Amino acid sequence: MDDPVPFGSANYFLLLGILFFARGMDFLSTWIATPNLVLEGNPIAKKLGWKWGTPINILLCLSFALWPLPAVIIATTSLLIAARNFQSAWLMRSLGEESYRVWVVERIREARPTLYLFCLFAQNVLVAAIGMVLIFFSDSRLIPFGIGVGMAAYALAVTIYSLLSVWRIRRAYR
Repeated sequence: MDDPVPFGSANYFLLLGILFFARGMDFLSTWIATPNLVLEGNPIAKKLGWKWGTPINILLCLSFALWPLPAVIIATTSLLIAARNFQSAWLMRSLGEESYRVWVVERIREARPTLYLFCLFAQNVLVAAIGMVLIFFSDSRLIPFGIGVGMAAYALAVTIYSLLSVWRIRRAYR
């Protein structure tokens, strides 16, 4: 299902273009939303910053373009993350990173934890469910299978990073 493609082949450059576009959209949406990475949810990306994150992502794209399945999974996950970032980027930018962070923290603290967690899990279970349907009905076809796994990976990542954020918020205010 996932034989490597030859380096420099047409398929390699197609996958490389898809990866560069997807990762580029993730980077662009992150930069628009949080240029100083104050709101970055991924602790690894936050620690790497723009200086190290950019070359590492270029190397990862060059490497993963050799393997179609990981390339499709990474591209799908990256595009979904970019879409999520763009959804609120205008608000993050207009309020400012720190003001937006404070506003969100206040909203989370005012909400009942069970309501917040229910909504978080419901949102991500629904996205993962679409991914699981794609996986189930892919009949070992690479693209629908990879998109399904990418959707499930996105749902898992959003759940994990959101829970980490809420855990940090609740811990800080105890």
